Amino acid sequence: MRRSRFLVAAAVAAASAFVVASALVVAAASPASAAGSGSRFSETTTVGTHNTYDPATFQYLAQALDQHPGLIELDVWDDIFTREWKVSHDNPLGNGNNCVAASSASQLYTGGANKDLEYCLDDIRVWLAAHPGTGPLFLKLELKAGFSSRTGLGPAQLDSAIAAHLGSAVFKPADLASGYASLDAAAKANAWPTRAQLAGKVVIEIIPGTVEENNPTDSLWTDVEYAQYLKGLAASGTLSKAQIFPAVHNAASGDPRTRYGDATLRPWFVVFDGDATQYVTGGIDTSWYDTNHYLLVMTDAQNVPPAVADGDAAAAQARVAALAAAHASVASSDWSDMPQVVGLVDTRG
Repeated sequence: MRRSRFLVAAAVAAASAFVVASALVVAAASPASAAGSGSRFSETTTVGTHNTYDPATFQYLAQALDQHPGLIELDVWDDIFTREWKVSHDNPLGNGNNCVAASSASQLYTGGANKDLEYCLDDIRVWLAAHPGTGPLFLKLELKAGFSSRTGLGPAQLDSAIAAHLGSAVFKPADLASGYASLDAAAKANAWPTRAQLAGKVVIEIIPGTVEENNPTDSLWTDVEYAQYLKGLAASGTLSKAQIFPAVHNAASGDPRTRYGDATLRPWFVVFDGDATQYVTGGIDTSWYDTNHYLLVMTDAQNVPPAVADGDAAAAQARVAALAAAHASVASSDWSDMPQVVGLVDTRG
């Protein structure tokens, strides 16, 4: 069973701070331009909010959505005892979140919280229905300890839960891959719809969780397990069942998909997710992602030196502009009190 937990430490070199600070000065002088609804999803940069489900930050998930973020994040645990998907930061057997049992817009800001994943998905669906024309919304799922297929909590079961509670609101891998041999082929052809075409839609990515990645006994991580499942669905002509885009997690130079020994899995990854500082200061050619129309989620945008505090809107806008210029699709951060920044949609590149 994959349940061991370790802590991951990260450090940023002081020399890199000077390079990044200089780049941000340039970006602040030449801010990214606002993108229109006619831009393709792959051609824009939006702002994400980290751990959106945290009740210490937002009393209700709908309040986070009210800021119109480009991305929200949910930490998900597979509870092998109750066969439920829990949403919390560090409790694998219980919920700790701001999701409520809303079935109408009037119920989004009332009632008890700490609900299973399915209720969080309901809240998202109800909120989107109440705000026509909003979106697309990138939904990031961090599967904290990985799947547990042996106990009935695998990719197929997660997809079933998503389909049951988000329904037609999901932009699925099959929607992108239609007419193409793989997600990679579709992305390279820039087959992504425009933002207007994706209004009211949810695009879901999934990454391995911190517990899973630091568990030496876990030999099948979330990204590989879902990609294997995705590949199998495509081979059987049932790709439409898939609800999620697996993401290559953590920044790396070149094509990070070469880490997968099974080369046949690589064409099923078109989303990449990693630390913003590493992308910006690590000598990584991020234009490669933009050229191939892959989606690039840069996390902890606020920590790229010099750090930008929540509330400093001017500096945050400059940071988003800098990361847009660095080809991010999403600049995800801990900013939670700046709706004028969280709702930005800039031109990528």
